[in-house]
Amino acid sequence: MSSPTSAPDRTDRDPAIAAAAQRLSSVLANRRPCAPIRDLIAADDIESAYRVQTLFNADRTAAVVGRKVGATSVAVQTQLGVDQPDFGVLFADMAFGDGETIPMGTLLQPKAEAEVAFMLKSDLADGDLDIEQCRAAIDYAAPALEIVDSRITGWDITFADTVADNASAGLYVVGDARRTLDEYSPVDSTMTMTIDGEVVSEGNGAACLGDPLNVVAWLARRARQFGEPLRAGQLILSGALGPMRPIAPGATVTAEIGELGSVTAHFTSN
Repeated sequence: MSSPTSAPDRTDRDPAIAAAAQRLSSVLANRRPCAPIRDLIAADDIESAYRVQTLFNADRTAAVVGRKVGATSVAVQTQLGVDQPDFGVLFADMAFGDGETIPMGTLLQPKAEAEVAFMLKSDLADGDLDIEQCRAAIDYAAPALEIVDSRITGWDITFADTVADNASAGLYVVGDARRTLDEYSPVDSTMTMTIDGEVVSEGNGAACLGDPLNVVAWLARRARQFGEPLRAGQLILSGALGPMRPIAPGATVTAEIGELGSVTAHFTSN
């Protein structure tokens, strides 16, 4: 099976896979969302969807810096109409610092999610890849905002659509706070996200596959299955702790995540 983070391969024997990747890639050039790709691959064809993701991501020139997991909470699964998590690739040019201003023109139809970010200090490639092994591999946790951004018009997606679209990855912001897992328990996190001072989303760590560490273990096994294990120095985004919310031009988004503290992103007005 093709790996979503393998060395760039801009070919695929299946013309439907190539056509789906080209449709998504065209959005990067013309800045207009495209039609879903489920007319080219089946809506539940996970293997083909990840092959499209690999081909779509091959056009990125920035370095791979980690992975993101999506649809880890029931609230977001319901919002997207999917019933299982997925994962995508984080590239260096997706990162913004806490409190920075994000150009709205770089986004299409963005939504914000409050998440926990984990930095790995060792590989997760061998062994059982259970929660305890994953916990030992984590250097620190930090508060994060993921700005998801579908290339599909109107977020009209099935599971295959969002997987192919690099799990609807857009940008991400990691807060300045750092906590080891001896200092902080992800499952006990509470989360409140505001947009322009108004509370728009609430949740907790238990909403994230029962525990954000379950997400890391799930991702570690899936990444190994797809032939590209998690490595030391990579950043992992846990998936949303509560519902995602759309972002309007000029907005300020802040997430408060328990003992991890806060993270903020500002957006330009155009």
